[in-house]
Amino acid sequence: MSAPIPGTGQVSTTAPDTGSHAPAEPVAPGPAGRRNRLLRLGPSILLPAGILAVLVAAAAIPGVLAPSGPLAMEPAVAFTPPGPGHWFGTDESGRDVFSRVIHGARSSLLIGVLATVIGLGVATVLGALAGLGTRTLDFGVSRFLEVLFAFPGLLLALLVITILGPGVVTTTVAVGLSTAPGYARMIRSQVLSVRHSGYVEASLVQGRSRWFIIRQHILPNVAAPLLVLATLGIGQAIVWASSLSFLGLGATPPDPEWGSMLSNGRLYIGNAWWLTVFPGLCIVLSAATTTLIGHGVQRHLKENR
Repeated sequence: MSAPIPGTGQVSTTAPDTGSHAPAEPVAPGPAGRRNRLLRLGPSILLPAGILAVLVAAAAIPGVLAPSGPLAMEPAVAFTPPGPGHWFGTDESGRDVFSRVIHGARSSLLIGVLATVIGLGVATVLGALAGLGTRTLDFGVSRFLEVLFAFPGLLLALLVITILGPGVVTTTVAVGLSTAPGYARMIRSQVLSVRHSGYVEASLVQGRSRWFIIRQHILPNVAAPLLVLATLGIGQAIVWASSLSFLGLGATPPDPEWGSMLSNGRLYIGNAWWLTVFPGLCIVLSAATTTLIGHGVQRHLKENR
């Protein structure tokens, strides 16, 4: 674009410098980009994710990682302390504790995941009914949740097991139902917050249907908190299920479940500490790992809002 040069009457053919620059070419995604994204997550996410990957591998392919079967007995080597031949030692029947811990990962993690799914499923139904229903329905569901809150979570699980009977399946259901009231209250609060937001009211003014609003506005905004609740809830469910198994209400010996192994090992804790230490460490590690990942997911969602 031509412009007159002040005081000369001549015309400059050079475009004026506006201080703007052409946008940089986007960097194609590649190994370096993926590595940078992973580094931005930080060790607070990467380390627990690595530990969780090991636990999931132990649950998925225990026969590959364990040197022997969980029920294989060898009385001649009973109460062998941890060493090269038996990394976690052996129990009173000569069974390899490392193999039992590896095989126990499947039971403990599966109970934790299924109990969390049950709890979130029941909580989603109750929370959605309270948050989207009429005032009368909201009042009824809220009072019902308050009655359930009168019982501590573990006590409520014991009550369910008393009614249904002990066992792995009933323990899973009991833990799931005992966590549902807390999840339901959180989901109800989130649904009410979204329901009274400006964009939902704008959709109502535009004549959008209830199902459109639920599908386009409420579900996407409730899904992220549900993901955080699910991640945090798995660790809690594992601890509660292990506690019930320790009391003899869940998995029973000789099943390789961490809580059951703790219960059996406490009888020999004076001369065979490894029978309780290693299953206990696995319970703590799995609960801490899922909790740290849950907090990391929650922080990541807040930063990207």
